[in-house]
Amino acid sequence: MPAPLAVRAAAWHLPEKQVDLGDLPELATLTSQERETLFSLGVERIHVADESDDTGLAAAASRKALTETGLGPEDVDALIVVEQRAPGRLVASETTRLQDLLGVRRALTFGVGGLGCVSLAPALFAARGLLAADEEMTHVLVAHGSKSATPRRYRHPVTLNGDSGQALLLSRTGRVRVIDMVQETNGSYWDLFHVAYRDRPETEWREECRDQVAYSFRLAVESRNRISALLRQLLDRNGMRREDVAGFVSQNLSAGGFAFTEDALGIELLPACRENLREYGHLGPNDILFNLYTSLERKELSEGERAVLINVSPVAAWSLMLVQAGEGDGDDYL
Repeated sequence: MPAPLAVRAAAWHLPEKQVDLGDLPELATLTSQERETLFSLGVERIHVADESDDTGLAAAASRKALTETGLGPEDVDALIVVEQRAPGRLVASETTRLQDLLGVRRALTFGVGGLGCVSLAPALFAARGLLAADEEMTHVLVAHGSKSATPRRYRHPVTLNGDSGQALLLSRTGRVRVIDMVQETNGSYWDLFHVAYRDRPETEWREECRDQVAYSFRLAVESRNRISALLRQLLDRNGMRREDVAGFVSQNLSAGGFAFTEDALGIELLPACRENLREYGHLGPNDILFNLYTSLERKELSEGERAVLINVSPVAAWSLMLVQAGEGDGDDYL
């Protein structure tokens, strides 16, 4: 039985500035095929943070989460930072910079990453491990700032990146209980998407796909098989059937990505996923919890119901999370 883990508070910082799809600065540089794919993603606009970097976005969301719970910096026992894809400085530590900005000076602090969007999963595994290992630890803050790694926000042929900050205050009890998590990776795709940067100025950075056939076909088939098997594993080991899941949530890549996931699993995603894709684009590791909480706010999920959160990254990594809405006492985890 997994150790108790719950989200006591969740907060997001979404920049006020909006850029409509037709106003993207890079639009004029795209090929006709790239433009066609871009306009078929299902994204209408993104939110852009011109004046803030990844760490600033994470800090803004973290302050909101602490304010929501009435906690101060001294109450945070651990800070886990989901690392940004393109740090502002090499060798320096954006992780301890966030610690300093928040003033959580006594918090055990470290970063996790390397799995793209799925990097949220190891952060949650680590948080659960800390809470299980140390009975004096009560509050673990997991934070991430998501910005495009390059000046070009369109990642052909995958998605369009918007900006956001996310903070999750984790404990043993809370509004959303994390019942179970599963994750797998395949290192043969480690550089399928990459940005060459050492020999060129930042204005020329561009994310490239090493092999679009591998992405569109081989990885697609493997992803279909992986998430299907992971869902069976997740449900079987928790004594559940597909019918026991009240809702499914996915990351926001594209309308085609939603259709792929729904077809692969024989499910229907909650409406909040498509609405957030339309309004915000892809928010990296912040997508799935943002979609979940939007679903809760809109009553697409009710108290006590369970949902499965699906996350896929082309590095390649796959993770599924089983959660339940509603406060609990921490002792009734299946």
